[in-house]
Amino acid sequence: MANDPHAALHALDDAPGHVAHFSKTTSAIDAELALADGYCQRRGERLTPIRRKVLELLLTSGKATKAYTLLDEMRKVHAGSAPPTVYRALDFLLSMGLVHRVESINAFAACHDLTHCHHGMLLVCQRCGAINELHEPEIERALLDKITDSGYRLATDAAELKGICPACQRSEAEGGANEATVQATKRPSLIV
Repeated sequence: MANDPHAALHALDDAPGHVAHFSKTTSAIDAELALADGYCQRRGERLTPIRRKVLELLLTSGKATKAYTLLDEMRKVHAGSAPPTVYRALDFLLSMGLVHRVESINAFAACHDLTHCHHGMLLVCQRCGAINELHEPEIERALLDKITDSGYRLATDAAELKGICPACQRSEAEGGANEATVQATKRPSLIV
């Protein structure tokens, strides 16, 4: 089990609040990359060094990342990297279901389950770009039925729900509490 990449990933899946805010260990990222490589090989595709590096950057980031941010990171490793290099890698990773395109913030995020990407709903933090994937077949089916009944056809395969993640809410609350403390100390006190 120590060498089983699935075990490392399922330990992450079982973590409370399976959200992109947790920081992954190098071994967890290596396990995910090994899974992705095997997944591609079973489909007759190759996870080339460039594709692998882009996926690694997304896994390391743990949140939705813009293409030009990925390009800047790629240039640290491959100085000659150009936008088409990153976009071709992203196109491949999207086609394999290894990453999501997060339309609402024009960014990309690694799929939390690299071998079974079937999440119909993405929760997107509007502050930090954290992504939480939801797989709720009953809700998805009901939503698709309603969409079909309305006559619409979906343009993408995942619904994006915008919000503020728990970590940003805590930070916001702490910031508000700190601000209230600062304001309270600035107010003159009345002693009667």
